[in-house]
Amino acid sequence: MRLSYFPALVLLLLLPLFLTACDGDQEAPSIARPVMVVQPMQAAVRMSAYAGEVRARQESPLAFRVGGKVSKRLVDSGDQVKAGQPLAELETHDFLLQQDAREAQLAAASASFKQVRTERERYLRLLQQKLISPSQFETADNQYKSAEARFKQAQADLELSRNQLEYAVLRAPVAGVITAQQVEVGQVVSPGQPLFRLAADGEREVLFALPEQRIKDVRIGQPAMVELWSQPGMPFGGRIRELSATADPLSRTYAVRVALDAIAPAPPLGQSVQVWLEVNEGQVPSLSVPLSAVSADAGSPYVWVLDRKQSRVKRRAVNIGSYDEREVTILEGLQADEWVVTNGVQMLIDGQPVRALDRSGRELSTPPLGVRQ
Repeated sequence: MRLSYFPALVLLLLLPLFLTACDGDQEAPSIARPVMVVQPMQAAVRMSAYAGEVRARQESPLAFRVGGKVSKRLVDSGDQVKAGQPLAELETHDFLLQQDAREAQLAAASASFKQVRTERERYLRLLQQKLISPSQFETADNQYKSAEARFKQAQADLELSRNQLEYAVLRAPVAGVITAQQVEVGQVVSPGQPLFRLAADGEREVLFALPEQRIKDVRIGQPAMVELWSQPGMPFGGRIRELSATADPLSRTYAVRVALDAIAPAPPLGQSVQVWLEVNEGQVPSLSVPLSAVSADAGSPYVWVLDRKQSRVKRRAVNIGSYDEREVTILEGLQADEWVVTNGVQMLIDGQPVRALDRSGRELSTPPLGVRQ
């Protein structure tokens, strides 16, 4: 019979312990936990580096304005060309035949026009002498106007034919370098088909690919530093001139063009470069804390801030910027004179008493009343 009372006695003895444990989940423990604290530091300027390539500011494809069979290719990729220099030619036999036909048409139209003009002048004199009726003169005048229109059309056709003969020679519009050629002798090309790519002499710029996660760090007009891989330690300045509105569908990167400052001599086309951009450029100076001081709850970052008067910690949400393996930039939510916990943050709860230690292991003293902390 005595054994039957034993389980009930055990439960009665353990009940206060269970109640104490439950109360501990709602209130901060009274035991001060030792923690290491630091004050935020002014965040250093952070730079991001990207690989790029030197390009010409003006680079355009070149094509014939008329179609035909290529008879000559006069330049190759990498050739330096002058403005107006021939690059390729088409066979001109058909263009010459067309020009001969248009010249013959013009000669016939000119002869007919002269004859009708003479006839109109005669009819005009007869009308003035009242030897013919006005309707007869009107007929001669209409024939004159028709002949004049045919003559002008023949002149325009001949001019067009001469232009097409001239278009059979593809010339460089400006001085520069041929960066690509896509034509061979004997190839039949159509009007507007790109055959060469010409990089104009003059201004140079840098093209690089920007990952989509960094798009927020870049803006038009932002300063940049550029360094040629062939000339390390000799950077020169530039500014972002163009930022693509859409990402490349394959690489998921944005094309960015940096206009280079005036430098002499101009960097060679195709040179590999490294582009340096300041992260969070133009923003208010921010603070940084050790990476271990920042925790996250459901994707929302927070830190534990020390209340030195009460020797307790309080959880505070912060807005973070860039980070690396050691530090995190704090954009909002923290003051420079506050102290944050760096070690043991996973074991803390809001309002918990702590014993704050600095980096050297010395305990922080409680500030006097009236001092803002």
